[in-house]
Amino acid sequence: MNIGIFGGSFNPIHNGHIALAKAFLRQKHLDEVWLMVSPQNPLKRNNALLDDKMRLRMVEKALGNLPKIIACNYEFQLPKPSYTWNTLQRLSEDFPNHHFSLLIGGDNWKAFNKWYRHEDILANYSITIYPRKGDEIDKNELPSNVSLLNSQLINISSTEIRERIKMGKPIGDCVPNEIIDDVKKAYTICT
Repeated sequence: MNIGIFGGSFNPIHNGHIALAKAFLRQKHLDEVWLMVSPQNPLKRNNALLDDKMRLRMVEKALGNLPKIIACNYEFQLPKPSYTWNTLQRLSEDFPNHHFSLLIGGDNWKAFNKWYRHEDILANYSITIYPRKGDEIDKNELPSNVSLLNSQLINISSTEIRERIKMGKPIGDCVPNEIIDDVKKAYTICT
């Protein structure tokens, strides 16, 4: 199977994440996309990070019955912080008949040279980048196994959602209806 790995904190998951997962699935002709809920990104220290299992439950609920897009807790069993190289290596060992590729944001691509064993990731896995506002990427300068996701710019961020909750603003245009109350409750309690 061809599996796309879309890792993130999903703190919280939002409509943009889901739209990107759908585009990744469709454009790269993948069998599944696994939304890999990360316990700890080594390049981000987030004090507002909700409990791993709570974020996973929200991802599961947000995805509902979406075919081929799976909430994944695989990194929960791995040492922290979550290094993508280690995750990919373990996935390849545990699922030898699967081929894995990555979806990362343009901001992550700009910092990719800081990733643990980034050269090894590039040498062994394909990467798809979704451009973000302010992260212009020249596709002609990308390595042969790196491509751009052709999607409309999605201007939603988990940080913005958390800020809206703090200010008492609505979030219905940002997250799936199924998790609006869960998100409000979770982030109201932690602020």
